[in-house]
Amino acid sequence: MSKKVAVYRKEHFNAAHRLNNPAWTAEENQRVFGLCNNPNYHGHNYDLIVKVVGEPNPETGYVIDMKELSSLIKELVLDKFDHKNLNLDTKEFEHLNPSAENIAIVIYDLLKDKLDPSLDLQIRLYETERNFVEYPA
Repeated sequence: MSKKVAVYRKEHFNAAHRLNNPAWTAEENQRVFGLCNNPNYHGHNYDLIVKVVGEPNPETGYVIDMKELSSLIKELVLDKFDHKNLNLDTKEFEHLNPSAENIAIVIYDLLKDKLDPSLDLQIRLYETERNFVEYPA
């Protein structure tokens, strides 16, 4: 019987973005993205929950050292995205529309490669108090 345990780390960051498809007309972008297409950008106070699932290490009792997870999130996510314009200040969104869905996928990809392959990872990203995404679903 598997003895997998889920551990969670919650973080917070603020970032601006603009949802825009450069292949579309201004009218089509406005119709699809509405206020999120503001040419001067808009911001969110994102809440990030990182879920790591695995069996506790028999020597430490940890699925993952939470200090290590916190440091990875700070280095790979917060330092890159906090108080940034995602469209203008990050290479990750230079050619990728920074929707909540895409931000969650990018965060997953940044973190997954740094974790032990035996661990499962899930990202939950709150764009607002009422709107959030999870990846993988």
